[in-house]
Amino acid sequence: MLEPLIIEGSKTNPTINLNKDANFFKIAGRSIVEDPNKFYMPVYEWLEEYVKNPNEDTKFQFDLEYFNSSSARQVMKLIMLLENIPHDKVTVVWLFEEGDEMAQERGEEIKQVSKLNFEITEYPLEDDDFEV
Repeated sequence: MLEPLIIEGSKTNPTINLNKDANFFKIAGRSIVEDPNKFYMPVYEWLEEYVKNPNEDTKFQFDLEYFNSSSARQVMKLIMLLENIPHDKVTVVWLFEEGDEMAQERGEEIKQVSKLNFEITEYPLEDDDFEV
């Protein structure tokens, strides 16, 4: 049995919630970690186990408001791991906040190099995000 992997987010690292039993897979927040290889290692290890016996349908969500270039490499490595699942059984859901063209463009760029089904989805700004 694959135990859930939950990592609390901070100002520099994303929240990670990978739960096979709940069929919930999400990485959200900011990723500007000092040592991305070390930070993402438990995520790789978890995914390596998951792809050996994946759920019938996997929707892996990325909701990264910002990530630096070293974190972008880690995101690509995660997507490459997901490519080990039959492509008709996995979808990457790339979420971005309304008006965040950079996040949308990053999702489009990753979609172009990935072999997976990709959904790029905009969601509305939170009311308290508006400045007066």
